Amino acid sequence: MLLQIAIGPVCLYIFSLGINETFYQAELGVLGVVFGDAFYITLAILGISSFIKKKKIQHRFNILGALILIIFGVELFLGYFGLSFLPKINISENFSSNSPFFKALLLTAANPMTIIFWIGVFSTKIDEANFTKVSTFLFALGALLATFFFLTLIIFLGSVTNNFLPKKILILLNSGVGLALIYFGIKKVLKSIKFNFD
Repeated sequence: MLLQIAIGPVCLYIFSLGINETFYQAELGVLGVVFGDAFYITLAILGISSFIKKKKIQHRFNILGALILIIFGVELFLGYFGLSFLPKINISENFSSNSPFFKALLLTAANPMTIIFWIGVFSTKIDEANFTKVSTFLFALGALLATFFFLTLIIFLGSVTNNFLPKKILILLNSGVGLALIYFGIKKVLKSIKFNFD
């Protein structure tokens, strides 16, 4: 749960889904985050940490993640004015490139903090607690369920906000979420460029 608060962009995006989408559509976004976390947890358990910790890999990963944040921020910002620039690829209605599931999955996967966090958590727990395979699986399942329940609460807060605030304020909030994603992305780009020159 702490990871979702710390990351920022993912939590903000899920909050915006709670404001703008039905509960079902917003919950698809939560499932996208859970799938992204599950993928990185699997990598962490498999011991991919030495590869991810290489400076060149981290730098490229940071740049890619930052660009995805900026693109989604611009898309989210423009979306509330009826504009869109991302191509739509339909697999099914719920799993198209424009669906909450796909967007949340991509936002989670593109955030380098996610893999670094899970590698840190699982390497520490497995070493210190002498986890068996079953214990590791149960711990991973607990982590994913915590993410699911916390983000479902964020959806609820978004829907409550939607019921009480005027439409103009909601549009400003939505635009603010898009701008926040752009800000996070630009900040990551600048940090990566500075780190590369140091």
